[in-house]
Amino acid sequence: MKVRLKARRAASRRQRFTTLRLGGEEPAPPQRLLSPQASVTHTDIRLPRLPETFDGLKIVLLTDLHHSLLTPIEDVDHAVRLANRQRPDLVALTGDYVTLSPEYIGPVARALGNLRARLGVFAVLGNHDFNVDADGMARALEAQSIHVLRDSSWALKSGSNRLWLLGVDDFWWGGGRPERALRQVPQDELKILLCHNPVGIFWAAARQIDLVLSGHTHGGQVRLPVVGGYLSRPKFGKQFVEGWNRLNGTQIYVSRGIGKIILPFRVGCPPEVALLRLRKSQDG
Repeated sequence: MKVRLKARRAASRRQRFTTLRLGGEEPAPPQRLLSPQASVTHTDIRLPRLPETFDGLKIVLLTDLHHSLLTPIEDVDHAVRLANRQRPDLVALTGDYVTLSPEYIGPVARALGNLRARLGVFAVLGNHDFNVDADGMARALEAQSIHVLRDSSWALKSGSNRLWLLGVDDFWWGGGRPERALRQVPQDELKILLCHNPVGIFWAAARQIDLVLSGHTHGGQVRLPVVGGYLSRPKFGKQFVEGWNRLNGTQIYVSRGIGKIILPFRVGCPPEVALLRLRKSQDG
């Protein structure tokens, strides 16, 4: 009797971990469990030098779309729809729009061309864009009326006040000259740096830039207890892998992004459309 009871319990345990299917194939893991759709995160960022006329400015940060076989265009379209629903004043795109093949450049640029923002859509390039075709990616985005900042700046005006957007090519792959982005930018005016790689925080902090918007890390993409994130790199420092942080007087927000590379899924690290609201702060 005890032997039969143990056998039933063992069979029951096996049933919980084994699912059979006609044809001999095991079912694929549920996609939403491993790769959920993007959702919106909300963060207020308080900046001492923010002009009062820009208080409450809404920025949508989209990054690391990685359109490819692993990240279909439907995922990009979903992120664009989420972004537009937030009615942002500004959209910041911080690179890695495609992976491996230039055939994805046109479709992802056209999808991003559907973004709508009162003050415009601004972009920089990431390491994967350079690996595929940086100039081609930039041209495709510009054809969709997206402003591509390549070691350059753009002044947003509100009355007599200005807010400066700086954009630099990828620090590791671009081979650019980021100091060019600071030309003709007054030192005492608020500056926001669009920079694909969060390693740019060190360059920005040394130049008293107020805020850095980045991606690149995917937040780790596959994040497990104890082990941590699969794509996290110690050289960033743990504080610069995802979300808000600061280095001295410079703040940074690192988005987990939308797409996937190497592994066709995310675990414990859902894709993100980041909605950032800038607020005037008296003390930083």
